[in-house]
Amino acid sequence: MENPNTKVLPPAAVPVARSRAGRWWLGGAALAVALTAFAYVTHEQGRPVPPAVRQAAAAPVRVATAARRDVAVVERTIGTVLANTTVQITARVAGVIDAADFREGQLVKAGDLLFQIDPRPYQAALAQARADLAKDQAQLTNAVSNEKRTRSVFDEHLTSAEQLDAAVAATGSAKAAVQADQASVDLAQLNLDYTRIRSPVEGKTGAILVQPGNLVTANSTAPLVTITQIRPIKVSFALPQSDLPRIQARAGSGGLVATVEPRGAGSDGPAGNVATVDFVSNRVDDETGTIELRATFANADESLVPGQLLDVAVGLDRLPLATVVPRAAVNDGPDGQFAYVVTADRRAEQRSVRVLFDDGTDAAIDGDVRPGEIVIVEGQLRVVPGAAVSYDEARPTQSATSGAGAAAGNDRGA
Repeated sequence: MENPNTKVLPPAAVPVARSRAGRWWLGGAALAVALTAFAYVTHEQGRPVPPAVRQAAAAPVRVATAARRDVAVVERTIGTVLANTTVQITARVAGVIDAADFREGQLVKAGDLLFQIDPRPYQAALAQARADLAKDQAQLTNAVSNEKRTRSVFDEHLTSAEQLDAAVAATGSAKAAVQADQASVDLAQLNLDYTRIRSPVEGKTGAILVQPGNLVTANSTAPLVTITQIRPIKVSFALPQSDLPRIQARAGSGGLVATVEPRGAGSDGPAGNVATVDFVSNRVDDETGTIELRATFANADESLVPGQLLDVAVGLDRLPLATVVPRAAVNDGPDGQFAYVVTADRRAEQRSVRVLFDDGTDAAIDGDVRPGEIVIVEGQLRVVPGAAVSYDEARPTQSATSGAGAAAGNDRGA
């Protein structure tokens, strides 16, 4: 007998009820998994992060240690060798060159014979001038004797004053003729001397530009040879106008010294020539912003040649016990120059600095960096102030104590 309170479900309703129950079961399971994962992550975040994880997040850099030492302020530049004197030898009289009495490239002294021009025309001119002089000297002797006789007769009132005046005038004319003849003799002798061309200076001869056998004209613009004085010799170089106060201070005390070496010799080259700077220009070049200086070198070994380019070093000052870092540690920012210092917990700290002198390898600085602190010399573009950095302590780094080290240090943004 069926229970009237019992409700019979249609066959299609049974699967629907089972599906709803399964969904509730799956939702509960997912919620339990999510809660379990949240609890695990929360628990793990409370633990300290391993060092390896922190190192992976830090920016890799190269570092160096700031040092304290005396720094010599030395400016290095390129200099040009200049001759003290360069003379172009030309003929002062016309004629055919008979001979050249020197070798090309020979060192000659002042007064040494260089060229011989055919002297015969000038010897003849000198002989004629001397003959004219002798003739006029005889006429002068006769005029003087005639004046004496006229004066004695005039004293006895046996002749007129006009005759005496004529005798005196004749004597004066004869004297003038003799003086003119003497000048002609001197000029002829001078022209004859000019046929022997001598060196006016001590120096080194160049190539012979007009060979013997050629006819030359007087005072031609084409030189026969050029002589260049090489002992002593000058070196000209330019320094930035920012160094002008130091240049003036050292030049005034006579302590401005230049050292020169052949280009590319470097520290392994021969010992450089040293000389005191004896010329500082009276103006700054408005195009280059530099001022010219010159130093005179004895050049006893004739190693310096006019036109040669040299490496020049000039000591301008000395900074005692300065803080020194590799130049790659100094960066330029919108607020000026700065350096990154690595703190004890290996984080980058930005410090303001001012470069006192940069020798191309190290920089003497003034500012907030202290000797012994670690500064970043490579990889600055990856560094954020206050962020962690990493570096390999076993890898060689630059040393400001001895100059350039293993790292190049030129790529600040590596």
